[in-house]
Amino acid sequence: MATADSAAAMNEADTAANDPTKNTQYVIGAGDQLGISVYRAPELSVPSLPVRPDGRISMPLIPDIVAAGKTPTQLGKELEERLKEYVKDPIVTVMVTNFVGPFSRQVRVIGEATEPQAIPYRDHMTVLDVMIAVKGLTKFAAGNSAVIVRRVGDKRESIKVRLSSLLKDGDIDQNVEMLPGDTLIIPQSWF
Repeated sequence: MATADSAAAMNEADTAANDPTKNTQYVIGAGDQLGISVYRAPELSVPSLPVRPDGRISMPLIPDIVAAGKTPTQLGKELEERLKEYVKDPIVTVMVTNFVGPFSRQVRVIGEATEPQAIPYRDHMTVLDVMIAVKGLTKFAAGNSAVIVRRVGDKRESIKVRLSSLLKDGDIDQNVEMLPGDTLIIPQSWF
């Protein structure tokens, strides 16, 4: 029964990873910071553990395990299975303490943002949320010529957004909802 539950959980994670708009549970990504606690075995607990760029983590007694693409609960169960040979009935809790998320669950901002970056996607995130995170536009930005590039199936869709109108004039109609994987491109103005 436990293997059927594990297989169902992994299948659910795979489905969620393939369609990031339907994912309701947080999926660990490279660059995330994890806190791993092993109940009644503090020597095996790791309070701050980065997920390496290859998506793996290393901890005492478990030299290498894939963390990226799994939910914290799935990773905890896998760590429990691996620790059973060393600890009687291990209980492992995985907490994500610093969020980056997998690439498919990030929103990227490039061009003339004050601090261009990749931002972890949050449900119902809007362009205004993104602009707050990147600290607004540079003085050279052509904000009203910005474009959101969104992958829809095998195609790419471009959505024009007037950032200057949103930020300076309060045109709330420009506050478009973002989706995981979107890229906001802010061009430079031509003087």
